[in-house]
Amino acid sequence: MLLLGCGAVSRCLQPLLLRHIDMDFRRLTIMDKLDSRAHAEGALARGARFVRHRITRWNYPNTLAEQLGEGDVLINLTWDVDSLDLLRWCHSHGVRYLDTSLEMWPSENDSTTSAADRTTYRRHGELYELAARLDPAGPTAVVEHGANPGLVSHLAKRALHDVATAMLDDRSAGAEPRPDGADELESALAEADYARIAMASGTKAVHISERDTQRGSVPKRVGEFVNTWSVKGFQEEATAPAELGWGTHERCLPPRAVTHGSGPGNQIYLARTGMSTWVRSWVPTTGPMLGMMISHGETYTIGERLTVRDDEGEPVYRPTVLFAYLPSDPALASLHEFRMAGYRTQSERRIMDDEIVGGADELGVLLLGHGRGGWWTGSRLDIHRARSLAPGQNATTLQVAAAVLGGLRWMLFHPNRGLCVPDDLDHDEVLAAAEPYLGDCPSVPTGWTPLDGPDDRLDAPPWEPDEDPWQFTSVLVR
Repeated sequence: MLLLGCGAVSRCLQPLLLRHIDMDFRRLTIMDKLDSRAHAEGALARGARFVRHRITRWNYPNTLAEQLGEGDVLINLTWDVDSLDLLRWCHSHGVRYLDTSLEMWPSENDSTTSAADRTTYRRHGELYELAARLDPAGPTAVVEHGANPGLVSHLAKRALHDVATAMLDDRSAGAEPRPDGADELESALAEADYARIAMASGTKAVHISERDTQRGSVPKRVGEFVNTWSVKGFQEEATAPAELGWGTHERCLPPRAVTHGSGPGNQIYLARTGMSTWVRSWVPTTGPMLGMMISHGETYTIGERLTVRDDEGEPVYRPTVLFAYLPSDPALASLHEFRMAGYRTQSERRIMDDEIVGGADELGVLLLGHGRGGWWTGSRLDIHRARSLAPGQNATTLQVAAAVLGGLRWMLFHPNRGLCVPDDLDHDEVLAAAEPYLGDCPSVPTGWTPLDGPDDRLDAPPWEPDEDPWQFTSVLVR
């Protein structure tokens, strides 16, 4: 097993590997471009090796060949190594592969790259083109399997199951004869056809809603970027175009919307950054929230897998899918300072760990517009529970590491499934491995709608009584 990267998530994953993966750890190599072996002491004590080496577009074939052979496993936790290049190499050499996001070589993601080229839509188009050329029974490769993207695809299936079950229970308790649509919902649930469940339940929108309230005893300093996970990774996705999966129920495009001229057309993006685009959403503990609409891979895969098509292949149903993210207070202040400086990163960077004194990361899937109105399913992991489960870690990195563990265990039990996105995996298997590290995992209804809060425009007319709360224009903070 080769573990690329020894950053915050890798440090959290390593003790989980030692605890749950049955292997000779003398066959584990941890590779990082920095000399970060001090953060791998537990693995090294069990026999693992640490190699300081920077992987580039020119040396990656020889580097991987020196470390891996047929039947081995590559876990890629870097932010600057091209995922598709590693996928091609692993497939041709019989190596299993797992990563947490689709990454590119650094020069391919600079300021000269067009907005369309920086979208997850474009990157997933390249991924699916590659998948069509690979053997579907080849070595398993699981892409984008962190907390989000990754874990949230499994939570979406659980949420749809719970909504459908609740709706059927409501109908059996209070409706005679059976109302229209009950048979279709019951059939879809029995067949675990999640696209049909979503359509039959009336689900209009899927929000990946996350609020991080972790706080530390060390204040953020001017000229310092503070975060609970990767600084570079957060900066890259925050400055990418605001992007979302586009539902068939939507009546009109929002301002500055851009559609794609090729491919399935299941996404649109706005001609503005994700960090400057705010949307209304909800989490159970603190209730209504305003989050940044950050571009994420799950907005592609969840929307694509929940699409229902007619006999001619045209979509007749698809929900709107977006990611609403409210990071920790220090991270939000860091991002604002980064923006004020013309997107030039601060001279100092810090990942919060031991200095965190309280707070939690609440991450889940909010289904909206169905027969129950709203329903949230996810993980609420506070810092004290996270430390009891993984000493020295924070709640955010543990949620990601738990998802990696779940994806890895699934891959080891299913070694020849070819290229897979999270939605291809059995959600019960993955959650069984990840859930012990996710803290509280509620699956609860909510009566919240995007029209519950005020419109921020002082001259805006009040919401009309018959206004559709599930339109994206009701969610977008204008």
